[in-house]
Amino acid sequence: MSNSKLMAEQFRRLVSNPTKFRLFMLYKLPMAYIAGLRVTALTNERAAVTIAYKYLNKNPFNSIYFACLSMAAELSTGVLCMMHTYKADPAVSMLVVHMDADFTKKAVGKITFRCEDGRRIHEAAEETKRTGEGVTVIATSLGTDEKGDIVAEFRFTWSLKAKSKLTA
Repeated sequence: MSNSKLMAEQFRRLVSNPTKFRLFMLYKLPMAYIAGLRVTALTNERAAVTIAYKYLNKNPFNSIYFACLSMAAELSTGVLCMMHTYKADPAVSMLVVHMDADFTKKAVGKITFRCEDGRRIHEAAEETKRTGEGVTVIATSLGTDEKGDIVAEFRFTWSLKAKSKLTA
């Protein structure tokens, strides 16, 4: 097993441990913790994150506030970026540099955001580690309700850049 695959597997185990991942969110992503985000699936190629309508994430229109939807969508792409850069050598920094979204239906109940761009994210991470140059990758997250209807589609542009050994 290659080192990057081994690190990805270690990261998946961390994320799949509910206690450890909730503590991580509380420490590093407190708003995601408060909003009740859950990573429900994670493979090399795809991730799924859920958010349920509740008092703390509602808007005046009795649906999930768009900023909370954005957090869930971003996490579905970001967890793939984190997995493919986890303990990378050289270390890789990651940052959202652009986002756009389309909202197509009122978000009520449990919404699941799915990103299936893990392979492209992995390729971008490997390219920046190989070249030392910054790389951008666009990751799409599709949000569906419990009936399977699309409520929102987000596109996040991630910038990945290997840190030089001198500045790491």
